[in-house]
Amino acid sequence: MFCGLQLNLSLIVNSMHIFITGIAGFLGANLADYYISKGYEVSGCDNLVGGTLDNLDNKEIKFYKANCENLEEIKPIMKNVDVVIHAAAYPHEGLSSFSPFLICKSNFIGSVSVFTASVQNNVKRIVFCSSMARYGDVNPPFTEDQKVSPVDPYGVSKLAAEDVLKIMSKTHGFEYNIAVPHNIIGPKQKYDDPFRNVVSIMTNLILQDRRPIIYGDGKQTRNFSDIDDDFISIHHWLKYYKFGFTRLFDNLSLEIRNKRITRLKALNIIKKETFRPPLNDIKKFCKFVNISINEFFKISEKFRNKDIWLKKNGKWKIKNFIV
Repeated sequence: MFCGLQLNLSLIVNSMHIFITGIAGFLGANLADYYISKGYEVSGCDNLVGGTLDNLDNKEIKFYKANCENLEEIKPIMKNVDVVIHAAAYPHEGLSSFSPFLICKSNFIGSVSVFTASVQNNVKRIVFCSSMARYGDVNPPFTEDQKVSPVDPYGVSKLAAEDVLKIMSKTHGFEYNIAVPHNIIGPKQKYDDPFRNVVSIMTNLILQDRRPIIYGDGKQTRNFSDIDDDFISIHHWLKYYKFGFTRLFDNLSLEIRNKRITRLKALNIIKKETFRPPLNDIKKFCKFVNISINEFFKISEKFRNKDIWLKKNGKWKIKNFIV
């Protein structure tokens, strides 16, 4: 929110240690590469059932072969971790109705084990990668507040893990976010599975000079999400802690640095925002950056006196912005 405090927060966040479950899989490996490129410390685990060590081509990644379902196995390897991205899963939705124990053990018990190890290691935030299967028989467009109705054990296991995460967050005080990736596609995707991922199946057949099989009349359509778009979104949930009054500014700074938006556009966005930070958020922020509440208000008044802020209808509104 305030430039001086934002700088301190940025310095703390950039030294973050990120632990990724399922790190040798499609999503986990891409996330690991992304965070290594940004200068973060990255470690993670994978049982290599669906993942492969070929995906971990960056020597800076600290890898542990471990099974998320085994709490005693993953607890010691999550020491000194700031944020956990739980991307591990057994992603066989169609199989879940025929082998529900296998799928639910991996997706539900494995998730609860990761959440428990995170609590025992005082992890600050958990980003849980759920699934579109949570929605089931719900008409699009999908929203976060819809009443969901999963139709198979896979979707049920993902939704149950979400519910446990929320309960544990209230009990133990850690922060969390839930991501719901949709048909992600990109490099390091598994291309040797003949039953899942239609693009991978077709690519595999084409590479073998074989003709892909098209079912139906060929007019069917399906939407896919580029992996880059997914981990940029996950990055926002990981990096910007739940201090709502700093999130907008940090996000826009990142967008400007990556040349996705102009400074002028960022300024116009900020001019439209009005808010007043809750006292509890201010207390959390002060504790996080190691300053007193009085010091916080002195700094905030200093910036307001410089006409960065205007008070309108009892709320503070931004007047100008410097990145």
